[in-house]
Amino acid sequence: MLKNLAHIILSLLGWRLLDPPQRPARAVIIGYPHTSNWDALYGQLGKLALGLNARWVGKDNLFRWPFAGFLRWLGGIPVDRRASHGFVAQMAAQFAAHPDFLLVMAPEGTRKLTEGWRSGFYRIALAAGVPLILTTIDYARREVGILAYMELSGDPEANIAAIAAHYAGRQGRNPALASPIRWLG
Repeated sequence: MLKNLAHIILSLLGWRLLDPPQRPARAVIIGYPHTSNWDALYGQLGKLALGLNARWVGKDNLFRWPFAGFLRWLGGIPVDRRASHGFVAQMAAQFAAHPDFLLVMAPEGTRKLTEGWRSGFYRIALAAGVPLILTTIDYARREVGILAYMELSGDPEANIAAIAAHYAGRQGRNPALASPIRWLG
Protein backbone atom coordinates (compact mmCIF):
# COMPACT_ATOMS: atom_id res chain seq x y z
CA MET A 1 0.00 0.00 0.00
CA LEU A 2 2.81 2.46 0.88
CA LYS A 3 4.52 1.61 -2.41
CA ASN A 4 1.45 2.61 -4.42
CA LEU A 5 0.80 5.70 -2.30
CA ALA A 6 4.40 6.92 -2.70
CA HIS A 7 4.20 6.34 -6.47
CA ILE A 8 0.94 8.33 -6.64
CA ILE A 9 2.41 11.19 -4.59
CA LEU A 10 5.47 11.37 -6.84
CA SER A 11 3.23 11.38 -9.92
CA LEU A 12 1.01 14.12 -8.48
CA LEU A 13 4.11 16.18 -7.78
CA GLY A 14 5.17 15.72 -11.41
CA TRP A 15 8.04 13.29 -10.79
CA ARG A 16 8.88 10.18 -12.82
CA LEU A 17 10.18 7.02 -11.15
CA LEU A 18 13.27 5.32 -12.64
CA ASP A 19 13.29 1.56 -12.05
CA PRO A 20 15.42 -0.64 -14.31
CA PRO A 21 14.86 -4.42 -14.11
CA GLN A 22 17.06 -7.04 -12.44
CA ARG A 23 17.71 -5.24 -9.14
CA PRO A 24 20.30 -7.00 -6.95
CA ALA A 25 19.19 -8.14 -3.48
CA ARG A 26 22.37 -6.86 -1.82
CA ALA A 27 24.10 -3.63 -2.82
CA VAL A 28 25.46 -0.30 -1.70
CA ILE A 29 23.15 2.38 -3.04
CA ILE A 30 24.62 5.80 -3.70
CA GLY A 31 22.54 8.91 -4.23
CA TYR A 32 23.84 11.89 -6.18
CA PRO A 33 23.59 14.82 -6.25
CA HIS A 34 22.74 15.51 -2.61
CA THR A 35 22.33 19.30 -2.38
CA SER A 36 19.20 19.97 -0.34
CA ASN A 37 17.20 18.93 2.70
CA TRP A 38 14.36 18.25 0.23
CA ASP A 39 16.38 15.24 -0.97
CA ALA A 40 15.27 13.39 2.16
CA LEU A 41 11.59 13.74 1.23
CA TYR A 42 12.02 12.75 -2.43
CA GLY A 43 14.51 10.04 -1.49
CA GLN A 44 12.08 8.46 0.99
CA LEU A 45 9.23 8.68 -1.53
CA GLY A 46 11.47 7.06 -4.16
CA LYS A 47 12.57 4.36 -1.71
CA LEU A 48 8.96 3.54 -0.86
CA ALA A 49 7.75 3.69 -4.49
CA LEU A 50 10.55 1.32 -5.55
CA GLY A 51 9.74 -1.03 -2.67
CA LEU A 52 13.31 -0.83 -1.38
CA ASN A 53 13.81 -2.19 2.11
CA ALA A 54 17.00 -0.19 2.41
CA ARG A 55 18.94 1.14 5.35
CA TRP A 56 20.61 4.54 5.06
CA VAL A 57 23.52 6.29 6.68
CA GLY A 58 23.24 9.72 8.31
CA LYS A 59 25.43 11.84 10.52
CA ASP A 60 25.01 10.93 14.16
CA ASN A 61 23.84 14.36 15.31
CA LEU A 62 20.60 13.85 13.31
CA PHE A 63 19.74 10.94 15.60
CA ARG A 64 18.82 12.93 18.69
CA TRP A 65 15.63 13.09 20.67
CA PRO A 66 12.83 13.46 19.64
CA PHE A 67 13.63 12.18 16.12
CA ALA A 68 16.09 9.35 16.80
CA GLY A 69 13.53 6.55 17.04
CA PHE A 70 11.65 7.74 13.96
CA LEU A 71 14.84 8.02 11.88
CA ARG A 72 15.90 4.50 12.90
CA TRP A 73 12.41 3.23 12.01
CA LEU A 74 12.90 4.78 8.55
CA GLY A 75 16.08 2.70 8.23
CA GLY A 76 18.64 5.21 9.49
CA ILE A 77 22.05 4.17 10.78
CA PRO A 78 23.94 6.92 12.62
CA VAL A 79 27.63 7.33 11.85
CA ASP A 80 30.18 9.45 13.70
CA ARG A 81 32.36 10.90 10.94
CA ARG A 82 34.65 12.68 13.39
CA ALA A 83 36.48 9.48 14.36
CA SER A 84 37.27 6.07 12.93
CA HIS A 85 35.15 3.29 14.41
CA GLY A 86 35.59 0.52 11.85
CA PHE A 87 32.39 1.46 10.01
CA VAL A 88 33.47 -0.23 6.76
CA ALA A 89 34.05 -3.54 8.55
CA GLN A 90 30.77 -3.18 10.49
CA MET A 91 28.77 -2.66 7.29
CA ALA A 92 30.59 -5.50 5.47
CA ALA A 93 29.58 -7.75 8.40
CA GLN A 94 25.95 -6.64 7.97
CA PHE A 95 26.09 -7.68 4.30
CA ALA A 96 27.55 -11.05 5.28
CA ALA A 97 24.82 -11.61 7.86
CA HIS A 98 21.83 -10.61 5.70
CA PRO A 99 21.04 -12.05 2.24
CA ASP A 100 18.97 -9.01 1.25
CA PHE A 101 20.82 -6.01 2.70
CA LEU A 102 20.69 -2.67 0.88
CA LEU A 103 22.66 0.29 2.24
CA VAL A 104 22.10 3.87 1.02
CA MET A 105 24.92 6.41 1.27
CA ALA A 106 25.55 9.93 -0.01
CA PRO A 107 29.06 9.78 -1.48
CA GLU A 108 29.54 13.50 -0.92
CA GLY A 109 28.92 12.97 2.79
CA THR A 110 27.08 16.30 3.05
CA ARG A 111 24.73 18.67 1.26
CA LYS A 112 27.50 21.25 1.04
CA LEU A 113 29.95 21.63 -1.82
CA THR A 114 33.06 19.49 -1.31
CA GLU A 115 36.11 18.95 -3.48
CA GLY A 116 35.11 15.36 -4.24
CA TRP A 117 33.59 12.17 -2.93
CA ARG A 118 34.37 10.21 0.21
CA SER A 119 35.43 6.62 -0.44
CA GLY A 120 33.47 4.83 2.31
CA PHE A 121 30.70 3.59 0.01
CA TYR A 122 33.31 2.19 -2.38
CA ARG A 123 35.33 0.47 0.35
CA ILE A 124 32.16 -1.05 1.85
CA ALA A 125 31.00 -2.41 -1.53
CA LEU A 126 34.43 -3.92 -2.25
CA ALA A 127 34.76 -5.41 1.26
CA ALA A 128 31.26 -6.92 1.06
CA GLY A 129 31.65 -8.03 -2.57
CA VAL A 130 28.41 -6.31 -3.61
CA PRO A 131 27.55 -4.06 -6.55
CA LEU A 132 26.60 -0.40 -6.50
CA ILE A 133 23.15 0.86 -7.30
CA LEU A 134 23.41 4.38 -8.70
CA THR A 135 20.37 6.50 -7.78
CA THR A 136 19.46 10.10 -8.41
CA ILE A 137 17.04 12.82 -7.47
CA ASP A 138 17.22 14.93 -10.63
CA TYR A 139 15.31 18.16 -10.13
CA ALA A 140 15.83 19.38 -13.72
CA ARG A 141 14.24 16.26 -15.22
CA ARG A 142 11.98 15.64 -12.19
CA GLU A 143 13.18 12.04 -12.00
CA VAL A 144 13.90 9.99 -8.91
CA GLY A 145 15.13 6.43 -8.75
CA ILE A 146 17.73 4.04 -10.08
CA LEU A 147 20.02 4.96 -12.98
CA ALA A 148 22.14 1.81 -13.16
CA TYR A 149 23.68 -1.17 -11.41
CA MET A 150 27.45 -1.39 -11.40
CA GLU A 151 29.92 -4.11 -10.50
CA LEU A 152 33.18 -2.68 -9.15
CA SER A 153 36.44 -3.65 -10.80
CA GLY A 154 38.68 -2.67 -7.89
CA ASP A 155 40.26 0.06 -10.04
CA PRO A 156 39.09 3.21 -8.22
CA GLU A 157 39.92 5.61 -11.04
CA ALA A 158 38.16 3.54 -13.72
CA ASN A 159 35.18 3.03 -11.43
CA ILE A 160 34.80 6.73 -10.57
CA ALA A 161 34.98 7.60 -14.29
CA ALA A 162 32.20 5.08 -15.03
CA ILE A 163 30.11 6.47 -12.17
CA ALA A 164 30.62 10.03 -13.47
CA ALA A 165 29.42 8.96 -16.93
CA HIS A 166 26.14 7.67 -15.47
CA TYR A 167 25.55 10.90 -13.55
CA ALA A 168 26.46 13.26 -16.42
CA GLY A 169 23.81 15.94 -16.74
CA ARG A 170 21.98 15.07 -13.50
CA GLN A 171 21.06 18.12 -11.45
CA GLY A 172 20.34 18.57 -7.75
CA ARG A 173 18.01 21.18 -6.27
CA ASN A 174 21.01 23.49 -5.71
CA PRO A 175 23.33 22.70 -8.66
CA ALA A 176 26.15 24.89 -7.35
CA LEU A 177 26.43 22.58 -4.31
CA ALA A 178 26.92 19.36 -6.31
CA SER A 179 30.44 18.12 -5.64
CA PRO A 180 32.55 17.01 -8.58
CA ILE A 181 32.61 13.24 -9.07
CA ARG A 182 36.20 12.46 -8.12
CA TRP A 183 37.90 11.03 -5.08
CA LEU A 184 38.81 13.36 -2.23
CA GLY A 185 42.46 13.96 -1.60
